[in-house]
Amino acid sequence: MSLVIMRRIKFCAGHRLYKHGGKCEFFHGHNYVADFYVTADEVDDVGRVIDFADLKAKFKGWLDEHWDHGFLLSEQDENGINAIKQVVPCKYFVMPYNPTAENMARYLLDYVCPELLDQSNVRPVKVVIWETEEAFAEARLSGEVGETSSASLSSVTVD
Repeated sequence: MSLVIMRRIKFCAGHRLYKHGGKCEFFHGHNYVADFYVTADEVDDVGRVIDFADLKAKFKGWLDEHWDHGFLLSEQDENGINAIKQVVPCKYFVMPYNPTAENMARYLLDYVCPELLDQSNVRPVKVVIWETEEAFAEARLSGEVGETSSASLSSVTVD
């Protein structure tokens, strides 16, 4: 049997989509929701995959420090990075790719989850990023449980 739990974390951040060609190329922000799904081979003595409070401390702590009330920009977006540096004080996070909801979910699953869960028996399964109440993107591990590459990405918009 496989047991999976999820912890939801809310945060606010700005971004712009480099070379988008539409209105998302402008600086703007969202009230994001991140859903972190994790699993383990066994439960602890209490019967938990992991304490929800522990997940909150790990993931909310990282999001608060790096993304919350900051701007996410692509490393290719030199103009955006130079512009945001003009604001004092400023908080920004440079991603290796465009900060779409899909890529934000991918980054959290590929880089952040392994780092934060490294000292536990818990493994990430998927991350969902809600950009709005009607639209989300999901990154999930494919293949073997515990695989470190998130090859499966999807996004959904609800009308």
